[in-house]
Amino acid sequence: MTVSLAPAAMTRGSSRWLLLGSLALNLFFIGIALAMAVRPASAPTPTTWDPDVFVRMERIAQTLPAADAAVLRAQIDSSRSALANAQSTWQGDRDSIRDTLRKEPFDAATLRSVMARTRADRQSYDQALQNLFAEAASKMSHEGRLALANWPPNRKNANQAR
Repeated sequence: MTVSLAPAAMTRGSSRWLLLGSLALNLFFIGIALAMAVRPASAPTPTTWDPDVFVRMERIAQTLPAADAAVLRAQIDSSRSALANAQSTWQGDRDSIRDTLRKEPFDAATLRSVMARTRADRQSYDQALQNLFAEAASKMSHEGRLALANWPPNRKNANQAR
């Protein structure tokens, strides 16, 4: 008689483990379903880098306090032609480097001179951009200068890391 009860006892213990395993698996799937339901409907679109300096400066202006954004936009407008010329000259120089690299027969001396011109034009572009920001920052509030210093927003800076 004890032999006939042994399989029933094993089945009862096995069914408990099977029930526990099934419950755990169901809870796992419910957790996944809840996570999928709670997450945002669509992921935020990734921002792309635009080589146009005016697009990038507008992104910066959008993160500033309203009065400081107006100061930056006014400074951009007053320097627009000089900055646009410096940007287009530098981008044209980059195209010249590519064209020089494509030429046959290749001339290293020509490439060096084009690269030297590109460096000088990049420096002029950087100076125009930095002068624009220095002039705008001198007219901004402390909060606006802090926003510039901590740009892009939500970035950990040295003061936040301490």
